[in-house]
Amino acid sequence: MSGTILDIVELLLTAEIYKRYPELDVNDLPKNIRKNYWNSAEKTVPKPIRATFLQIEKLYGIQDIEKFVRNVPFINIDKSHFELNLSAFELAAEWFEKQEGSLERIENNPVLAYYFGEIRKVEAANYAHAKAKIRPKEVDREWIESLVAEIRKEDKGEEMLRLVVIIAPEDVKQKIRDLVLTEEQKNEVEKIMKAIQHREYLREIGLHDIGKLLFVGPPGTGKTSVARALSERLSIPFVEVKLSMITDQYLGETAKNIDRVFLLAKKLNPCILFIDELDFVAKARTSDENAAIKRAVNTLLKAIDEISLVEHGVLLIAATNHPRMLDSAAWRRFDEIVHFPLPDFDMRKNILDIVTQHIEGDFNTEEIAELTEGYSGSDLRMVIREAVLSALLEERKVLTQEDLLAAVRSFDERSDLKSEEYDRKK
Repeated sequence: MSGTILDIVELLLTAEIYKRYPELDVNDLPKNIRKNYWNSAEKTVPKPIRATFLQIEKLYGIQDIEKFVRNVPFINIDKSHFELNLSAFELAAEWFEKQEGSLERIENNPVLAYYFGEIRKVEAANYAHAKAKIRPKEVDREWIESLVAEIRKEDKGEEMLRLVVIIAPEDVKQKIRDLVLTEEQKNEVEKIMKAIQHREYLREIGLHDIGKLLFVGPPGTGKTSVARALSERLSIPFVEVKLSMITDQYLGETAKNIDRVFLLAKKLNPCILFIDELDFVAKARTSDENAAIKRAVNTLLKAIDEISLVEHGVLLIAATNHPRMLDSAAWRRFDEIVHFPLPDFDMRKNILDIVTQHIEGDFNTEEIAELTEGYSGSDLRMVIREAVLSALLEERKVLTQEDLLAAVRSFDERSDLKSEEYDRKK
């Protein structure tokens, strides 16, 4: 049987079951159907779902839909509305169940799994297992855009949105599995996942001051990458703010802007609020230049005190490249300090193996790891990028060991030039 007809029948069954059973909600829909029918104004997929020709073409790329379904006895073609619907639901369900490949579709569609497992009692259909495979609506770009559109309509909403970068979990390119973490970092990731999973329990026992992490380490060691990957892993939006940007662009209203950022995070909850360049706090507290900046720092410290993962659904992560510049007032705001050291030999080897896993060639990452002591993860990725681009200049897509060695030499030369320039400026 044509996969096209199976696609159409799956959609029609999903639409009918989703409408019939009020216990099913938007998070039971497969991601492609959910995204296709998402209603920004209502922030959900409203019932009923209509299988119009336009929506079917958009969802599956199917054209000349009538040709595919005109001989299917349980599908009605509503030509006045350019829409399909089921004329015999039970017959359609029985037909679908018998088709080759239908069980795989049911296993990946919680709406179908609910009906075939809970209602029809098909032994192979398991609603809980199917539901566990579907990421919640909060991972979708459409969900974020709905929230942003709502905030934009509010008084000062546009000003709030200009202060941050908001990223949907599905748009995060590097997943946790793609990163090389220390044992300490892995443990912190696990603890945060458990804290979010058991927010209600933590609230019940009165542990409110949880979920404020400070990432500490040199540039390029993965602080931002891990924070973003946590967003993808936890299926919650990522809200990033650089303190220096708020100050530089909105000096007169810096304190107000800090309040707006934290208010925005609460409106977008559950989410990660990532504050980069926290060492700005130290610079401002030791400066005599501007009293407004000092007031802004006090506003920031107070805002950190008052936000809570348990109460507000906001996981606060701050990052600094210069931990020695932070005073005790900044340090004590965080319940966990996570160190991001420069990678050791084993970590460098693992990073190189991950970055080169899709690159064809005969090369030895172990030798490169030996030569790159003191490199950050970001530096290692730049080395591989240099090797790939240099090979492309010679119309090659297969790397050699010499390509990688030349890239290391080139990187070292650039680093030496930067150091000389820095020394001259001092």
